[in-house]
Amino acid sequence: MNNYLLEINNLSVEFTSKGKAFKAVNNISFTLEKGKTMSLVGESGSGKSVSALSILQLLPSGSTIYGKDTSIRFEKTEIVGSNKKFVTSLRGNRISMIFQEPMTSLNPYQRVGTQIDETLIIHKGLTKKEARKKTISLMSKVKIPDPASKVKAYPHQLSGGQRQRIMIAMALANEPELLIADEPTTALDVTVEKTLLELLSELQKEFGMSILFITHDLNIVKKFSDDVCVMKSGEIVESGSVQDIFSNPTHSYTKKLLDSIPKEKDILNTNEGVLLKASEVDVNYLLTKNIFGKDKKYLNAVKKVNIEINVGCTTGLVGESGSGKSSLARALLGIEEANGSINFDGIDIKNLATKDKRDFKKDFQIVFQDPFGSLSPRMTIGEIVGEGLRVHAPKLSKSKREDKIMSALREVELEEDSFSRFPHELSGGQRQRVAIARAIILEPKLILLDEPTSALDVSIQMQVLNLLKRLQEKLSLSYLCISHDLRVIRFLADEVYVMKDGLIVESGSSKDIFENPSHEYTKELLEASVA
Repeated sequence: MNNYLLEINNLSVEFTSKGKAFKAVNNISFTLEKGKTMSLVGESGSGKSVSALSILQLLPSGSTIYGKDTSIRFEKTEIVGSNKKFVTSLRGNRISMIFQEPMTSLNPYQRVGTQIDETLIIHKGLTKKEARKKTISLMSKVKIPDPASKVKAYPHQLSGGQRQRIMIAMALANEPELLIADEPTTALDVTVEKTLLELLSELQKEFGMSILFITHDLNIVKKFSDDVCVMKSGEIVESGSVQDIFSNPTHSYTKKLLDSIPKEKDILNTNEGVLLKASEVDVNYLLTKNIFGKDKKYLNAVKKVNIEINVGCTTGLVGESGSGKSSLARALLGIEEANGSINFDGIDIKNLATKDKRDFKKDFQIVFQDPFGSLSPRMTIGEIVGEGLRVHAPKLSKSKREDKIMSALREVELEEDSFSRFPHELSGGQRQRVAIARAIILEPKLILLDEPTSALDVSIQMQVLNLLKRLQEKLSLSYLCISHDLRVIRFLADEVYVMKDGLIVESGSSKDIFENPSHEYTKELLEASVA
């Protein structure tokens, strides 16, 4: 007799809108054994989340059509087409779900303890007092520090990792038999990600749960799953044990995904010319004032940091959230007040005249993490890419400006018809190419890459990384790359600086940092990110 907790057979899902139908999932089948972990892997739009939401019947009923042969059985009982009472009894009780972004999944107006209490009161029938006692116990189980105090906190008062732990506590409140985890670690630092995966493994053993894990990160799959299904365009193109899929993939798409994991940089650039040199950089944020209005308490976010960026090289800056990376970057850009000296191409940026400040901004550009959020939805691609020219080259004729915009689009491998399109008409990877085109059109000397690929699928990420490397070689660009993904840093960086609590705890060549780290924190980061 099989030991299947979940059996999905011939799952097909169509969405209808304005008389048109779109097939999101096409005739997929898989099973999940009790106590095992199955991963659904694939890029955005492959049908992973739609498949998972189908299990709990969370797709919009008015526009969702299931195939006539579709069957989703939980412990031998059919879910599709069953009565609402039965489905409701499964949700949050026997089957729980952790969503990708806890900040948008948690109610910002309710204390986190109240939100966990609610789950226990509804499904277990506990009193408020009993529920609160169980909630504090759950928060302790998921390793929230000082749970008796944190139970009264609002979501915004917790870190990203702590918010995700609250989601896990809520999901486990009723000791479910199946936990669905939809990209639960995407936005987290590598050490927090590792801790959460270890926590889920511990809780899985304790509760005897099955886990359906949805991700595009093959690194997580390799470390965390027993079996894997690879999805593409709504279909499962390959499935099997993790060991078989990783050691002997048969489908070209699976091979493509595995080849999209960034490898180490082949040859390190060793240009000795210093483009930017910062010494004793100190950044403080005012936290409180006394009753007389005088400054009382500061947060020292960056502490006497020294950093150099060489011409034509990539400098990697790594560390967890709150380590001071972004504060240091803003200080180097001249948009954060800081003590110490910052010298860019032989000029002290802290004492620049207005005209020189404009030239400095032209020479030091930024590519942000979220390409959709950083591009104006009201402007065409041509207007976005050419915006900087209106400021830094106002006398340029319209025809010459358009020529430069077209040239920048070609450099980032975008079609010329992108010129008149809007950001929402492009894919995530195309939008990031627009952001890169906007940066290079001004012919800068240095570009800050702030988590440039973390919002992208793995194969798109690889395309953008290769593009950045090619542009650096062709245009003699220097990069300062901030990332919590150490594989991205190893692929791009020549020199690496490791930050913790506002300090540079270790620096050196990429090869030395990755192959022979000396600081315990660096070793911890590397261990957490090992494929």
